[in-house]
Amino acid sequence: MHFQSVTFDLDGTLLDTVPDLAEASNRMLAELGLPPRGEDEIRRFVGQGVVILVRRCLDRGMPPDEAQLARAVEVFKPHYAAVNGQKTRIFDGVLAGLDAWQATGLPLAVLTNKPAAFTEPLLERMGLTGYFSAIVSGDSTPFRKPHPEPLRHACTRMGRAVRTNLHIGDSRHDIETARAAGCTVYCVPYGYNEGEPVRREDCDALVESLGEALRTAMMSKAG
Repeated sequence: MHFQSVTFDLDGTLLDTVPDLAEASNRMLAELGLPPRGEDEIRRFVGQGVVILVRRCLDRGMPPDEAQLARAVEVFKPHYAAVNGQKTRIFDGVLAGLDAWQATGLPLAVLTNKPAAFTEPLLERMGLTGYFSAIVSGDSTPFRKPHPEPLRHACTRMGRAVRTNLHIGDSRHDIETARAAGCTVYCVPYGYNEGEPVRREDCDALVESLGEALRTAMMSKAG
């Protein structure tokens, strides 16, 4: 196999975090005296980090101003810290897939727009930390996905060239990140992608599971 490292998106690829994000969002909205959002709505809001999630929760036809948004983000953070990992579940096939990828001996990393204050405790609570040699969160660099810098940073941490990396995600943001960085990208169809299905033609492979991703990678050829 020509890949020398693998990066994984977190929310929507490894973990279904929407139940906790919805709980925290609605606690925030209640504290601000605003009506709640449904879990399906929250699922469409996820993917670009906490600030975008909060902005979308507040926007009911009139986007919040910067002061309103900043206050809401600060209200959200302790609520999410309180529930982070309580109702999150590992998607089916992820543990077996990570075991298989780990057995290849390749360095693995997580790449997420979630702030490190939430990412690392969540991975620890879900028992996933030991799989990864690098964890790159939304505030690990000055940029977030789809900017390529977080992916480049992950590859640097793993000691691998970006062009030899495989990125596995669930959304157009993962595709844009990998394309901008210059690496191969596979997508799973069960994630969030802001309510839209991932298109097979937009990524290098659409795979049903992390295990299928490994099988596909084993059959692929270097470009």
